[in-house]
Amino acid sequence: MTDQNIHPDAAPAPYAHYPAPAYAPRPGEQATSAPKMNTFAIVSFVSAFFVSLAAVIFGHLALKQIKETGEKGREFALTGLILGYISLGLAALWTLLVVIVIVIGTLSGH
Repeated sequence: MTDQNIHPDAAPAPYAHYPAPAYAPRPGEQATSAPKMNTFAIVSFVSAFFVSLAAVIFGHLALKQIKETGEKGREFALTGLILGYISLGLAALWTLLVVIVIVIGTLSGH
């Protein structure tokens, strides 16, 4: 365990053979915080289970903000968007089916 920068008589540094933790800044680097989670992405994901239109709106807003700021949460925003659009599509199909059944019942009824 010889190194050109270490004096041969110097005692080895404690824990020198262990790598630095991933969250610790390397020598010469400044500590930076990890990007935060985008709030609109979380709102989009959660609202996808309750209010589909809100999930779609907040999902698009979140993706725009994430692209601009580099925040985390793209997966939540995309999931909220996908679930929101699927729910809106199913609601539109259900509404169309109900209207067709009502029209058929009205036309065939005497």
